Amino acid sequence: MNENQLSKIVIGIAIDVHRQLGPGLLESAYKECLAHALINSGLEVIKEVAIPIVYQGMKLSCGYRLDL
Repeated sequence: MNENQLSKIVIGIAIDVHRQLGPGLLESAYKECLAHALINSGLEVIKEVAIPIVYQGMKLSCGYRLDL
């Protein structure tokens, strides 16, 4: 599967999750439902991946977290 095919699948599932849940929920609710739907579609999902910041050659663990 190439990037375009994967993107089409993920976007389609994200739209479906939003249609089913509707607007106004917390981001964490959408994230959990999206992860569940992606896993059910056969995709591998990793949540809350830490991305460190490198500052002046030092790797700081207090960087960013990717949702999915």
